[in-house]
Amino acid sequence: MEPQSPLQGAAPAGDRRQAPRKLTAGERKVLASTLAGTSIEWFDFFIYAQAASLVLAPLFFGPLSEDSPGLAAVVSLATIGISFLFRPLGAIVAGRYGDRLGRKKMLVLTLVTMGGATSLIGLLPTYSEIGVAAPVLLMLLRILQGFSAGGEWGGAALMSVEHAPVHRRGTFGAYPQIGVPIGLILATGMLWAITAVTTPEQFETWGWRIPFLFSVVLVVVGYLIRRAVEESPVFQEMLERRKESSAPLRDLMRRNKREVLLTALIFVGNNAAGYLVIAYFLSYGTSVLGLERSAILTVIVIASVAWLASTLWGGMLSDRIGRVRTFQFGYAFMFLWMLPMFLLVDTGDLVLFGAGIVILALGLGFSYGPMSALYAEMFPVSVRYSGVSIGYALGAILGGAFAPTIAELLVQGTGWGGSVGLYIMLLAVISGGAVSLVAEPKGVDLGVGAADRGSADRDAGGRDSTDRGSGGQDAADRTGA
Repeated sequence: MEPQSPLQGAAPAGDRRQAPRKLTAGERKVLASTLAGTSIEWFDFFIYAQAASLVLAPLFFGPLSEDSPGLAAVVSLATIGISFLFRPLGAIVAGRYGDRLGRKKMLVLTLVTMGGATSLIGLLPTYSEIGVAAPVLLMLLRILQGFSAGGEWGGAALMSVEHAPVHRRGTFGAYPQIGVPIGLILATGMLWAITAVTTPEQFETWGWRIPFLFSVVLVVVGYLIRRAVEESPVFQEMLERRKESSAPLRDLMRRNKREVLLTALIFVGNNAAGYLVIAYFLSYGTSVLGLERSAILTVIVIASVAWLASTLWGGMLSDRIGRVRTFQFGYAFMFLWMLPMFLLVDTGDLVLFGAGIVILALGLGFSYGPMSALYAEMFPVSVRYSGVSIGYALGAILGGAFAPTIAELLVQGTGWGGSVGLYIMLLAVISGGAVSLVAEPKGVDLGVGAADRGSADRDAGGRDSTDRGSGGQDAADRTGA
């Protein structure tokens, strides 16, 4: 009789009924830290995306605006995606040192790097002042933002999940996730306020710079919060045992490349649809539908609140019904809603436009809230930071990086908003299929003991019949192979 995996023949730990208890002071501090840090990081990242939709084209790509306003809009939106190409590099660097030096140190570093780049964008001269150097410097700072974002998410996700009680990993893991809609609320709300108190000429001259410069204040607050948080207990355990490889990236690609590919594909659909809400609908609503900028910003704030609530709900739901099933529900909803949404949006009626976007945002949380927990449970501790960060970064490139640009090109080419819906539906099928290849990992052991056992098995028997993941569960079992 074959020996059973520790997780075979027994209910996953996350399914056991455990008596409710209050959060400890340390757990509350971790949740506050990951929430505050990711909110600030994504405020920085999103303020650029929205500024690119509103004002950066004429200010930094002047000649293109004169020759072809449509081309300038495409290029400006494309600059959103440029930074995504450097996310994997940030993920590799942060993953390597996060797996060796700690989650906390990398979180502080990425926060400061992102804030510094954002603040400098607010000080940049425009094309009319320094010529071609303006867009070049803008691109360099945007690349630095992308590098920082590549290392941010993995560290925040792991800090929250590795501190969580096993039966609440989905809930804890949702906290860095809701930093995304909170960052979007902050960015959109600030742009709305500045739009309300300035004339269009003032906004284009100096008003757009205010939220970029305000990043300095947010970074100081986030830095103080993150400095007060202790290192992840799982990472502390790994340091004490000191069994991890001296080259975690090499080990990751040798043993866990399938998990990296799956994490990337799982994220594609959600990230692309999310960037429609974050950046594209602002441009689409003003330039194509002729709606007021302030009205669309209000819609995006409401949608962000809906996204926040559903993300937290999605994380909590995954603790009850499992990560995979929650993701599947989210992607099925996304697929079914895309075409009806564009029918509402294309009416040009503000209420229907808003309803379509808010309902999409409500659905996004189910394929976003459980992500931190799912990804953490798919990798052994010694390469976990690298694995989740690189998979997330690659998924962002394939998903959201150029989604606004692709959407703009599709609408310009077809004259039909529904063509964007078909594009997102295709990505939802890809991501839904990828997550369906993952056997439910809820409740696996995230500690180093299981990872060490897997490494020992490989060392003793060459390449094991299947590589081991967290909790001693076979990677092939976990990915449905």
